Amino acid sequence: MRQSSGVRGPAGASADDTAGGAQADGGVPAARKSGRRRRAKKSDATGGTSAGAGGSRREDKTRGNAATGVDATDSNGDDAQAASGEQAATADTEGAEGAKGAKPSEGEVTAKAGRRAPRRGSHAKKAKPGNRSAKRKRAARIARWTALSLAVIVLGTAAAGYFYYEHLNGNLKKGDLNLGDKRLDRSAANAAGQRPLNILILGSDSRNSKENVELGGAREDAGRKPLADVQMLVHVSADRSNMSVISVPRDTRVTIPKCTDPEDGTVYKETDRQIINTSLMNGGPGCTVAAWEELTGIPVDHFMMIDFAGVVSMADAVGGVPVCVDANVYDKDSGLRLTKGSHKVKGEQALQWLRTRHGFEDGSDIGRTHAQHIYMNAMVRQLKSGTKLSDPGQLTDLAEAATKALTVDKDLGSVKKLYDLGNDIKRVPSGRITMATMPWVSDPQDPDAHVIPKPGDADKLFSLVRNDIALDGKDKKSDKGGPKPTVPAAPKGDIALTVFNGTGTAVQPPATRRASDIAEFLVKAGFTRTTSDSTPRAQADTTITYPKTAERPDAEAVAKALGLPESALRMSPTVDRVTLVIGGDWRTGTKYPKTEEPEESGSSQEPTGGATGNGKKDDKGGKGEKDGDNKAPKSSDPLNGNDTSACMNVNPLNRF
Repeated sequence: MRQSSGVRGPAGASADDTAGGAQADGGVPAARKSGRRRRAKKSDATGGTSAGAGGSRREDKTRGNAATGVDATDSNGDDAQAASGEQAATADTEGAEGAKGAKPSEGEVTAKAGRRAPRRGSHAKKAKPGNRSAKRKRAARIARWTALSLAVIVLGTAAAGYFYYEHLNGNLKKGDLNLGDKRLDRSAANAAGQRPLNILILGSDSRNSKENVELGGAREDAGRKPLADVQMLVHVSADRSNMSVISVPRDTRVTIPKCTDPEDGTVYKETDRQIINTSLMNGGPGCTVAAWEELTGIPVDHFMMIDFAGVVSMADAVGGVPVCVDANVYDKDSGLRLTKGSHKVKGEQALQWLRTRHGFEDGSDIGRTHAQHIYMNAMVRQLKSGTKLSDPGQLTDLAEAATKALTVDKDLGSVKKLYDLGNDIKRVPSGRITMATMPWVSDPQDPDAHVIPKPGDADKLFSLVRNDIALDGKDKKSDKGGPKPTVPAAPKGDIALTVFNGTGTAVQPPATRRASDIAEFLVKAGFTRTTSDSTPRAQADTTITYPKTAERPDAEAVAKALGLPESALRMSPTVDRVTLVIGGDWRTGTKYPKTEEPEESGSSQEPTGGATGNGKKDDKGGKGEKDGDNKAPKSSDPLNGNDTSACMNVNPLNRF
């Protein structure tokens, strides 16, 4: 015989009483109200048996299902074992109303429980139709409480997810995107209204924590402002079909525009005598963004910065990153020590790989950028394979590592936006990812230590990205202006045209009267509906944008009148008429200057070769490649994202 659980219901009833009350309520309340109190008493007693000791009524099973959400019959056919204490308590409350004055003693109920179970079952069969209403009310009450319980669980889980989401958001450090006085306009949308994405990735050498000091060494630098020793611009095409990554060596001397520190208001004057990694000291990553826009003419949409400890935690979170060296290497400065062949680096060893410069190629920062490309390509392949994303625990580790490691611009400062950005990048096939290093020559002011952009080749590389042209040369042959219509252009006097002055850059003020001068020239040429707009614009290349395919001939007519190449044409729904923006490449005159073939550089130093370590000179003798060849110049050492054979050339002075 089952023992009483000791759980008390109303008026001191035991758990077995509660079960009995439930069966009485479900079986005979109508009979009890008509004066059949003796039978009601019996039913009450035997009801305890049915619920407490295994009665076989179908209705009992139904109630068990409704209350607990599971089948009340176990593998032995015992209904009672499936009933919960909560079900019993609910039944006691409901049965007490019908029991009025007919409650047997606790001992009587217990004594009769084992003997009357079958008889209780037979009473249930005689229940009148009027009982159905009571059953429905009870079922409705159970349903309401069940729904409430589920709601509490769901809301509790959602709250936990929300608090974890907020926790991850709190991990992110945020800063202003651009600390300069000016910033370039966003990249123009394509014919489908899509815009390319440009994200500047920075690696900081900050020693602002004990962990970073331990990992980075140079304890004497613990108090100084950090430098941006790793700088890569990630360009994701507007249609998300390809991605280009450009590294600029940290020792590149550039113009760093005036920047204002948002924390203390310090103003850092413009300078052209510093290398690009020092820009981070002028108020933070927002000044490096300003320097990149000035150097490349590419508008930067977001930045992401990671420090030493972040590199280590990220490498651990993805389970290590495969890399390769073509000989035994030991760099005492970074601590990297690897034998010839392939290795999966993680933790501190991954940081050593990314920081090594003396151990690779000629020991300069150029070799380091190539090693970083191998690492980044491999890491992207790891993440795109999904192997680390199938385990919730590993995914949590990755989320924690990523958010703690990153400083991002304020517009990117949430997990949701980072997730959406990741999805955008994930759409790009690995085979359409191209890593490249800015073509360079020695800096005439300090040839042994610094470099400057290589005339012609560097310009071409930046122009390809500005114009959203893939570096792998695999874009469709049709130009970015969209399909060509067969209809002729409208009469010149019917073409509505707006001209903007976009010649202002981060360091150069806008050329005066450019929009009005060009508008006047076009009016005299017969484009009488031309107007100028004084709204400030800033872009490197001159463009003519039109809203619909049918208006391309009109845009072509304007381009022909100004001497603009066909590559300057764009179709975009972001404009409502033919729109001309005079870029920084056309600051004077009314005819667009023809692009001349770049002259051969007088520098004796050439790029040292890329990840393959071939060390060969550019076969064009330092000249830029043909304008029609829309792919990254060879001097940029392009590396494809699917290239798993890339292996770093070890510096002979650092072999063991």
